[in-house]
Amino acid sequence: MSEASIEIVAPAGTPAALRAAVDAGADAVYAGFRDETNARNFPGLNFSREEMAEAIGYIHARGRKLFLAVNTFAEAGRPEPWRRAVDDAARFGADSVILADIGLLDYAASRHPQLRRHLSVQAAASNPEAIRLYAAAFGVRRVVLPRVLTLEAIAKLVRSAEVEFEVFAFGGMCVMAEGRCALSSYVTGLSPNMHGVCSPPSHVRYEARGDTLVSLLGGLTIDRFAPGEPAGYPTLCKGRFCVRGEESHLFEDPVSLSALDLLSALGGAGVRALKIEGRQRGPVYVGRVVAAFRQAIDAVARGEAPPTVALGDLTEGARVTAGAYRKGWR
Repeated sequence: MSEASIEIVAPAGTPAALRAAVDAGADAVYAGFRDETNARNFPGLNFSREEMAEAIGYIHARGRKLFLAVNTFAEAGRPEPWRRAVDDAARFGADSVILADIGLLDYAASRHPQLRRHLSVQAAASNPEAIRLYAAAFGVRRVVLPRVLTLEAIAKLVRSAEVEFEVFAFGGMCVMAEGRCALSSYVTGLSPNMHGVCSPPSHVRYEARGDTLVSLLGGLTIDRFAPGEPAGYPTLCKGRFCVRGEESHLFEDPVSLSALDLLSALGGAGVRALKIEGRQRGPVYVGRVVAAFRQAIDAVARGEAPPTVALGDLTEGARVTAGAYRKGWR
């Protein structure tokens, strides 16, 4: 598969971000409804039903696609909000629905067989057997892979299954197996995988203690920052803790993924789409990142070296990593 055929799939947490993604050259945009059915259920984000219908019309008028994320797991005994989200995705003409829950996949396949189904990264499918099962049982056409696979592993998966593959190319790193994290729910009582809120803002607090800025989540100290040191958002998995007398980021340093210099390798591996993380980010972030990937993909397709674009100010800790793609991720 050539680099020219790789899609850019951009995040949109608001109508303004959606327009920025389209203007910057995204091939597709992913968005969700303003409720717990999507994994970015933060105050002030996401789309009402009316906004989603308008967004899909806007996208289609410009020859682009909208993927509707219904990627949390339905609450036992209360599937109606999730089923309604799938029904509305079909009714509004979404180009695909991004699902993780097996029961919801079965519902979508039986109730709306014409609605294209993508498997969310929240399903954490990362081996040929699992991917073949989702494709055969539920008609899944595309799989979004977890951010823990090397380029070699991705290439093997592409050769082993007859579906499209989408991988993350820029943005925040989830250091756990997606869809399996319990850390945030342990501290806040709200689950990233069911309520769509990892480190919900309602539980976040910053305090000044002398010259030190302290970040807290659910009343627990997550990190401390010296004067002038960038203060990150307090997610438990990226906190800094003192263990056996040594202070460090126990799970992973706050750092963002960037695969800008791996476009040829990802295209050669057979990747169909590059996903940009950041539905909680604003239109400026979306526009700049999408434009950078648009320029890079088009340059590589012409046989040219991709331009150097500075995106460090948009990343965690002003640093980037190639993550597991190059086996350099701790």
